[in-house]
Amino acid sequence: MIPLRVFISSVQKEFAVERRALRDYLHADPLLSQFFTPVLFEDLPAVDKRADEVYLHEVDRCDFYLGLFGTAYGFLDANGVSPTEHEYNRAASLHRPRLIFVGDPKDGMMRDARMQALVDRASDTVIRRRFGSESELKVQVYAALVNVLKDRKLLRFGPFDAEPCTDARLVDIDDDAVARFVQIARRSRGVSLSEGIPTADALVHLNLLRDEQPVNAAMLLFARQPQRFLSASEVKCAHYHGTQVAKPIPSHQVYRGTVFSMIDEAVNFVMSKIDLRVGTRAQGPQAPVEYEIPREVVSEAIVNAVAHRDYTSAGGVQVMLFADRLEVWNPGELPATLTLANLRTAHGSVPRNPLLAEPLYLARYIERMGTGTQDMIRRCREAGLREPEFAVRDGFVATIFRPQSRPESRPELKPELKPESRPESHPQSRPQSRPHSQPQSQPQSLEARVLSLLEAGPIARSGIVSKLGHKALSGQLKIVLRLLLDEENAEWTIPQTPKSRLQRYRITAKGSERLAALRTERASP
Repeated sequence: MIPLRVFISSVQKEFAVERRALRDYLHADPLLSQFFTPVLFEDLPAVDKRADEVYLHEVDRCDFYLGLFGTAYGFLDANGVSPTEHEYNRAASLHRPRLIFVGDPKDGMMRDARMQALVDRASDTVIRRRFGSESELKVQVYAALVNVLKDRKLLRFGPFDAEPCTDARLVDIDDDAVARFVQIARRSRGVSLSEGIPTADALVHLNLLRDEQPVNAAMLLFARQPQRFLSASEVKCAHYHGTQVAKPIPSHQVYRGTVFSMIDEAVNFVMSKIDLRVGTRAQGPQAPVEYEIPREVVSEAIVNAVAHRDYTSAGGVQVMLFADRLEVWNPGELPATLTLANLRTAHGSVPRNPLLAEPLYLARYIERMGTGTQDMIRRCREAGLREPEFAVRDGFVATIFRPQSRPESRPELKPELKPESRPESHPQSRPQSRPHSQPQSQPQSLEARVLSLLEAGPIARSGIVSKLGHKALSGQLKIVLRLLLDEENAEWTIPQTPKSRLQRYRITAKGSERLAALRTERASP
């Protein structure tokens, strides 16, 4: 934000030392210096204008008037008015906030009657404090300016999510979204909220309404247009085929909406890009499905980023999927009571946004037990993955590693036989076996068949499906195409527009080498 200009006014000779002390104090204080810029007449550059024009112009430009009133009245102009009173009058006419600090008379001196009249006039309409020394003045000024920041909601003493959302009203809340949440919370956690409860009553129950105004957490959870009020609330997702951030980005999405919808869409984005293994029906009527990274791990990383981020930051949550890892970044740091080492052991739950965390718990997005990072570590171990890493670098980063690109970690892609060469069930229709002395080559894998098609030239996905004799894009073929891109054996002809109707796949130099190796393996006895 642009610092607020504070014009410091006084009879120059009487408070010259105090004025400079206040200027230096405001420049040096780590809090006040972020919000206020002091302006002194004597610090202004020399210009070819009358002095009264210069100091009144600065009063016009100021956001606050800070007056030091003592015993002296100051130099009189032709109308018998001092510069200090002119400055005060100009600030009053412009309705600038005025902070007046009245110094106690020293050494038995009497206050000038004209200054006393100014003090009396000011005391009826502005904030006034007394001081007896320079140190006491600094304390009084500090307290007054902190109150200014509180009144303007520039300084918070509680969590961001508990602050009333500027300009938000109850009509900005989506009643249907609240009703859906109540149903889920009743079913998931047994919450004592009746279905059909008025939106205002539900928000009061969740501590999301203050003086009939929704707090920030309410807008993040249930607003019709949350980003209208909190523009930085978004999740950016990107998928890179390599291991570094590089353009063009093959797939990129920015999700906005409530925290519930952003979490769901970001998780689905990742799950749609990672590899999927489909098992056999040996254990039941449905074939088991297993993602290379457990969905619970992906969800936990994204939920943590959205729930615990610093919403005062202009940055959003970033979800980046690389060939070897998933990185989830959020603007914010660990609470003071937690360390990176604590995340790997049992620790208490310390939510940055407690009012946001409660509804996420009630909807079963989080558990509020401080076990999230430990669950991620355990699930990755069980899936045979490297343990996640956590770091603080320009925000908090959780890194989840994908399986190593070793042959044994690749999805088991069964070779496909052409329809005309598949054995029939009737014994008489089975082809005669070859003499044992003749070596039989291995069936051509689906990967090799696709690379062979690409070797002839760029081809669209629909063309690949057709030339393979398939009726539609199968899950197995989809995995093969994704692997070819991830391992850079194939590439898109229009990488900057992945969904273009003109998109084609083409083989790379690395892909040609891979095809040659596959052909050699197939020809080997």
